[in-house]
Formats: sequence, C-alpha cells, structure tokens
Amino acid sequence: MAGFEELRVYQAAEEISDMISEIVARWRQIEMDTVGKQIVRSADSIGANIAEGTGRGSYQDNRRFVKIARGSLYETRHWLRRAYARKLLTPDDIDRLKPLIDRLAPQLNAYLKSIGPTNDQ
Repeated sequence: MAGFEELRVYQAAEEISDMISEIVARWRQIEMDTVGKQIVRSADSIGANIAEGTGRGSYQDNRRFVKIARGSLYETRHWLRRAYARKLLTPDDIDRLKPLIDRLAPQLNAYLKSIGPTNDQ
C-alpha cells in the first residue's frame, strides 16, 4: 500500500492548506488572531486526519479519521465564509480556492467508500 503522501485526496488537502496559509499570512494581526488561526488549523486538520487514519492499522479507524477530515473541511468552509463576509478574501483568492474546496468533499467521500470492507460486506 502506498503511503498517505501518494493519495490524491491527501495531496488536495495539502494544496488547500498551503493556499489558505499563504492567504492568511497577508492579513493584519487582528484578523490573523481571530479567523486566521482558526481557518489554518481547520485546513491543516483535513490532511492530518487523512494521514493519521492511514497509520491506525484498521479499516474502521481509517474510516473514522476520514470522517473527521470531512468535518474539518466543513469547518474550513465555515471560516472561509466568515473571511469572505469580512472582506478578507480577494476575488483571486476565491477563484483559486473555490474549485479546490468544492472537489475535496466528493474526493473524501470516494476515499471513504474505498477503505476496506464495511460491516455490510
């Protein structure tokens, strides 16, 4: 089995995380201390949970961590909405992030379905 670094879903999570970190680094301290830290943590958590799940050694644990990663994606979407409402994102930021964010949930769902046997199999 390839390492988590080879998973496309993990690579997509890394890309989003790196992009968000780059965006937040431009913000003033007040925005960085409020929305910025939260959004970076939630975005970083997506890939971290994918990685942790692959190292757990059981299909059930791996699936559980992918579900947590999916929750972190939704949290990231929440913080992006807050950043947008507060006019912290440029049109270019939105154009770059939106397609990646929109693709990651289906990728996570597909990865979740691909992980080992389920209880009904």
